Order: sequence, then structure tokens, then C-alpha cells
Amino acid sequence: MDFFKYITKRILQVIPLLIIVSLISFFIIRLSPVDPLAELRLNPSISQETLDKEIKRLNLDKPIYIQYISWAKSFIKGDLGYTSAGEKVAVKLKERIPNTLLLTAIVIFMTWLVGIPLGILSAIKKETAVDRMLTVISSVGMAIPSFFFAILLLLFAVKTGWFPAGGLTSYNFNEFGFWGKFIDISKHLVLPVVVLFTISLSGLQRQMRANMLEVMDSDYIKFARAKGISEWKVIFKHALRNAINPMITLLGFEFAGLLSGAALTEYVFQYPGLGRLILEAVMKSDINLVMASLMMGTIMLILGNLLADILLMIADPRIRGAR
Repeated sequence: MDFFKYITKRILQVIPLLIIVSLISFFIIRLSPVDPLAELRLNPSISQETLDKEIKRLNLDKPIYIQYISWAKSFIKGDLGYTSAGEKVAVKLKERIPNTLLLTAIVIFMTWLVGIPLGILSAIKKETAVDRMLTVISSVGMAIPSFFFAILLLLFAVKTGWFPAGGLTSYNFNEFGFWGKFIDISKHLVLPVVVLFTISLSGLQRQMRANMLEVMDSDYIKFARAKGISEWKVIFKHALRNAINPMITLLGFEFAGLLSGAALTEYVFQYPGLGRLILEAVMKSDINLVMASLMMGTIMLILGNLLADILLMIADPRIRGAR
């Protein structure tokens, strides 16, 4: 029961955050000297009737605070309006959000699968050749800008032809069977995953190493060793259990960092994700798409942090008792 009360409390707490994000985003965009319907006006396929509907829906002829209230009401109802190309914003988001979640989930899974063991190994082998080598590799990974690394891999893909240079599927994707589609998507995911995995792995590995070293230097670990408990049990039963908790807390921040870092990577590889959609919408001053995308991105970040809190409660009984 306490668990569900905690989840409900956290959900209620994020409502003010969503309001603040929407206010800041809305007023910054509205106060810019750009006509929010400029692209629609230049599109010959958009009728005057559609323009009039958008003007009425957005209340562009009324004060800005009334425009915000009108937009908020429409957003709550699920009416996100149309893009500058005349497409429904809700449809565009429905297409892009699953792609970004797929990319982010794969990167987080691979990062934890590799980064946690490497961090533990680096801590166990402190100040040895193995530790120094892993430290150098992680430093290089953290120093490489994701945008630059993505361009290098893109040039590599174009030159060798080993991997698709962009997108999520091939032009003849619908002709494949189930496994053919699976393999095709997997090939398209390789390069963006490698970029985000390399950048994320470095920070996670170093953080895990620092946590393990701190825990292994604590009194209760020294006491466990003094009792004659095997080193294997000391490390994996006592030290790891306490060192992993801060990593779970960082999961939500890692999710947020991947979403922001994925935007440039998605743009380079022309990956049809939410980050690329936001960048393109900003460059086109597509007000409806920018606002809806920012709100969806914020909601996804909040859900990521909420997931991290839930996992931490499951992993640490002391936190469950404190709640």
C-alpha cells in the first residue's frame, strides 16, 4: 500500500514541474519574432480554412496569457494541432517516440551490461595495469564529442558499406519477413547505438569504480574481511549491494542525458526519433510540434526518474521502510 501511495505522491509532485516547463517553453517561443504559422502560410497545400482554424485554436489574435491557457486546454484534451507540413502533431509523435525509446532502452541495457562489470573490475584491480587501461579508455570515451564521433562513423559506413548510413529501415523494408525486418532494423541501429553507448559507458564505468572503492574502504567491509569471509563474498554480497544503489539513482539522469545526447546523433544518422524531430521543428519554428515534443520529452524524463526510484525501492529494503 505504501508503495502505491509513494507512486501517487510522485506523480502529483511532477504536475507543477510540467506546468513550469510548459510556461517557460510557451512564452519563450511566443515572444520570439517568428510567426508560428509562417511555414503553414508558405505551404500551398494548406487551405485558408486550415489557417483560420489554427488561428482560432491558438488564439493568436488574443493576449499571450489567453493563448497559453487555450494551448494548455487543447494539450490536456489531446488536441496537439498540425505541423507546418499540415500533418497531425499527435501522429508525428506516435511515430517518433517509440523509436527514441527503442534506441535509449538498448543503449541503457548495453551500458549497464558492460559498464557495471568493468567498473567493478577496475576497482578490484586498483592501480594495476588493468585499472590504468580502463581509465584511459573511459577518459577517451568521455572526451569524444558525440556529434563528431557520429560523423566519423557515418563516413565509415558510407566508405565501407558495411552498415546502413542512416534511417531506421531500408526502402524495401515491407518486403521482408519477420526476421528480415528484425535484422534490417538491427543493422540500422548499430551506428547510433555505438555512438551513444561509447559516450554513456565511460561515465557509468568511472562512477561504478568510485562507488566500489568508497564502499570497499568502509569499516563494515574491513570487519567482514577480518571475520575471514572470502573476498568473493565480500565484493559481490556486501560491497556491490551498497555500491549499486547510487547507480540506480543515476539511472533517471542517464535516461535524461541519453535523450538530450540522442538529438544530435539522431540528426546525423537521420534516425526518426524524438530528438531529431525537436531539432527540425525548432529550425522550422513549428510551434505546435516544438511544444508537443518538449512536453513529451519532459514526460519521458519524469517517467525515467520515477522508474529509477521504483527500482531503488525494490533493491534497498531500507528505503521501502523509510517511505
